[in-house]
Amino acid sequence: MMNILDQILDVKRQEMAQMVPSFVIEKFDHARSLKDALSTPEISIIAEIKMKSPIEGNILPNADPVQIAKDFEATGAAAISVLTDEQFFGGSIDILKEVRAAVSIPVLRKDFIINDCQIMEAGSAMADAFLLIAEALTEEDLCSFINYGNEIGLESLVEFHSEDNAEVVAALNPDIVGVNCRDLKTMTTDINYFEKMFSSLPSGSIKVAESGIYTSDDLKYISDLGYDGALIGTSLMKTGNPGNALEELIGGLS
Repeated sequence: MMNILDQILDVKRQEMAQMVPSFVIEKFDHARSLKDALSTPEISIIAEIKMKSPIEGNILPNADPVQIAKDFEATGAAAISVLTDEQFFGGSIDILKEVRAAVSIPVLRKDFIINDCQIMEAGSAMADAFLLIAEALTEEDLCSFINYGNEIGLESLVEFHSEDNAEVVAALNPDIVGVNCRDLKTMTTDINYFEKMFSSLPSGSIKVAESGIYTSDDLKYISDLGYDGALIGTSLMKTGNPGNALEELIGGLS
């Protein structure tokens, strides 16, 4: 039986088979550095715009992504992640373009990248960085896509879910590494996973905790472990007022 990631990748491969690149290959010099944005003494937040998910269904129907992005920036987000997958997450590359034009902080393209055309598309949409998922790619592809991003001027955040891939990612020594505490088989989250995996992370990488973060106590917990950043989406979007929710979350740290 296929897990949700397998189902998404199946659809993504079909999309890629139909994709006709409409951009010229180029090097982008517009990028705002995600690595720099996360390199602060206090824990940094990558606030995520996510309309729906396979687990939650519709999260915030009729949301205005541009207003949410502005609110996120105003209330202290270091960067913004935009889900660009349409079928499963209700996103689009156009939403990313609009968000990027509305804020002055780095914007990450979060999608299921299996082809370098998607990386070029991210750059053409003015994204500053893109997500790579270890469970979706071979080690060779991960390495290739990181290098391709570097060549065209985009940073990458390399995330893993399973312990099996911690070693693979550590060997690549990426600039930014993400630990996602969501189990892809059960789709449940376990915040204790962040502590379990911390020692396996490359010492020189910026370290980001992803999924399962709901409260200021959660944020303090991962900060105390030594993580540099947290990627938070669903818990903010579900409140109906994501910017206000982020302000409260950050405010609870002081």
